Amino acid sequence: MKKNVTAMLLALGLVALAVFQLVETNKEAEASAGYAKEMVYNKPVPSFTLQGLDGKQYAIGGEREKPVMINFWASWCGPCQEEAPALKSVYDKYGDRFDLYAVNVTRQDRMADVQAFVKQNGFSFPILLDKEGKTAEMYRILFVPTSFLIDRHGKLQEVIHVLPPDQLEKRIQRLIQS
Repeated sequence: MKKNVTAMLLALGLVALAVFQLVETNKEAEASAGYAKEMVYNKPVPSFTLQGLDGKQYAIGGEREKPVMINFWASWCGPCQEEAPALKSVYDKYGDRFDLYAVNVTRQDRMADVQAFVKQNGFSFPILLDKEGKTAEMYRILFVPTSFLIDRHGKLQEVIHVLPPDQLEKRIQRLIQS
């Protein structure tokens, strides 16, 4: 009798676990669907305004004179450190034909480290501070670095992560020509 009760309780526990996992899987699927609805290629990206490290306000979204690359990063991120020279290089070479905004996920970073990272890498493009993490959430940033290539019409063309410098340059050239 005790074995039957134990077996029944075990079976009920397994069923409860399976139901819980199904619910969680559905939540993840809905979240992914939300991502797809908000960040669809050739559709407008969410607009935002952030303060830059220079104290100025920067508004991103909608029609622009030049295409734009939005790069989400953090100073403690190893791949961000690897990517930094390539970002500087493409901006130095093509900065008159596209805008580059490096959005620091500041809520997960220290300001002194942000400033040191920018100085060490010689960035001349605007560094935006996502102090509350709302912009990273809006863009569904799961890890850094993540970059968004956006055309002059404010439409998403590509989402990229760390690329070799020559491939990043090709992507920027293609963005400029779009």
